[in-house]
Amino acid sequence: MARTRGRGPRGRRRPRTIARPRCGAGAGTGAGAGDRGGGEPGRRAARCPTAAGRSRTVRAYSGQQAGPPGGRRGLDRPARPRPDRACRPVRAPGRGDRVTAAVPPLLVIGGPTATGKTALAIEVALSIAKDGVPVEVISADSRQVYRGLDIGTAKPTMAERRGVPHHGLDLVDPDQPFSVADFADHVAAVLGPIAAAGGLAILAGGTGFYLRAIARGLDTTALPSDAAVRARVEAELTASGVAAGATRLSTIAPSLAARVDLRNPRRVARALEIAEIAGDAPLPAPRGYGGPVAWLGLDVPRDVHGGWIRVRAEAQFEAGLAEEARALRERYDPALPAFSAIGYAESWAFLDGEIDRETAIERDAARNVAFAKRQRTWFRSEPGIEWLDAKADPLPRAVEVARGLVPTRLA
Repeated sequence: MARTRGRGPRGRRRPRTIARPRCGAGAGTGAGAGDRGGGEPGRRAARCPTAAGRSRTVRAYSGQQAGPPGGRRGLDRPARPRPDRACRPVRAPGRGDRVTAAVPPLLVIGGPTATGKTALAIEVALSIAKDGVPVEVISADSRQVYRGLDIGTAKPTMAERRGVPHHGLDLVDPDQPFSVADFADHVAAVLGPIAAAGGLAILAGGTGFYLRAIARGLDTTALPSDAAVRARVEAELTASGVAAGATRLSTIAPSLAARVDLRNPRRVARALEIAEIAGDAPLPAPRGYGGPVAWLGLDVPRDVHGGWIRVRAEAQFEAGLAEEARALRERYDPALPAFSAIGYAESWAFLDGEIDRETAIERDAARNVAFAKRQRTWFRSEPGIEWLDAKADPLPRAVEVARGLVPTRLA
């Protein structure tokens, strides 16, 4: 049978073989670029561009809204029996399977505690939504991830969110471990759908390492982790205190200790875990975000800020912080790292009759002032932040910056 040149039997064209690059950091992908695409059940397909101008299907974790089901706060949940095994944090299945679809533009709003970052993020979201651009807020607060820690962490209520979708809230119970890698997994799971909708993501909070991990593209998968080592380190830290743990960290890993808040038991425990596994190795270099990003910082003069912090502490106790702390202590070990959040130790001391309510508020405020000082130190090391005065009106400039990240879609 005669065959046409370059064709198979009956003239059918033979398929051409086209080498396609793997979806990775060089393919214009966002957080998690370079990670493998899996075929695990429960994941939905996303499209990843290639250098050939085509696309191939990868798998991206289909995340849920981070808010509590039905809008219920953490303490409204009934107690339930707990299995005799360690609980696992909420994360995208497969530590390496980060979202490899395009990421949305990202507006970062950072700064010290009690400066109005969450409120500003919500106002910006509502303003940009009027332009026809969907906006979702991601909380970058290492204590707001815990269910039940609501008043003490200034977690926005459903009413305060004003219909703006929020993520990063109520992800785990206080007795479950949660790390920056878990946070990066959670955020990666929600960035894809925001990008697919043509939306804007606002990453707002005061946990600088969380902000850096997402907006600078830290390879958190490269950080060593061992559950058994972590459990032992946390137990030792609980028994000996954070000061002893910080001293040990400074001895075995001085370079790592220099980058850690040595008064934060959770940070010290994680650093000790890394040091025991990998020694005093440098942290992985940032890989970049993979999309348009802008950093805003919110701050006020320190004399003004101290008054704001005091007012917030009073409002939290008035709103029932002591009662929240009582309910949490009835269900969980108060020595858990989650309860290093400011306000709970002070509430328990008040409940136990060790101090009066006024002293509890004063201690709460004093710890927050010291915490804000450490946050300012952290943010001074972050380049490219445009600082706004929170006591003025930061909204117009914040909206202007946000509009510069996304094209408006006016009707």
